[in-house]
Amino acid sequence: MSLDVYLVGPECKSKCSCPTCFNEHEKTDQPEYYWSNITHNLGQMAEKAGLYKYLWRPEEVNISTAKELIPRLTNGLEELLKHPDYYKKFNPDNGWGDYDGLVKFVTDYLTACVCHPDAIVRASR
Repeated sequence: MSLDVYLVGPECKSKCSCPTCFNEHEKTDQPEYYWSNITHNLGQMAEKAGLYKYLWRPEEVNISTAKELIPRLTNGLEELLKHPDYYKKFNPDNGWGDYDGLVKFVTDYLTACVCHPDAIVRASR
């Protein structure tokens, strides 16, 4: 099992011509600015670093936009980087995921949030 995180734009409605029936139809698009995936095996490590709810369940902590996520990801990343030996103790025994992978995931997600602060945050578990 894994976690997928997304940063998306607002829904846009437009009309398109159908190549099959030649009629116009309304379609809804939602631009995707960022997507990433990480294993659930790193959930315990994320929890210890204060990141779990913000990554896996942002709606439960009232996070809806990327700019709201930035300070939480920053704090969690700083915590991970200050105490690598502690967090490496939570590397999964099965080898699926590790400390370095969580650090990269959070770093990349944080960068995307900074680049798209008004994007809508989505998490799929």
